[in-house]
Amino acid sequence: MTKKLVVIKRECSKRSWSRIRYRECMKNHAANIGGYAVDGCREFSAAARGQERVEAELACAACGCHRNFHRVEVVDS
Repeated sequence: MTKKLVVIKRECSKRSWSRIRYRECMKNHAANIGGYAVDGCREFSAAARGQERVEAELACAACGCHRNFHRVEVVDS
């Protein structure tokens, strides 16, 4: 007997767009020794822009950390 999977998609008439800003770095650089220390990076800025280096767009130019280590701030527009 085979199972049939039915997916029902609900359409949402109202679209809300939010702008996301990446703020200060929250990466704990002293986690391996049991401490807590952040590097002081204040705001995410992409290391490179363009189609050639997608990985560089996810790295911060100031601290070198991945974008996920930076605090997310949602700005409604």
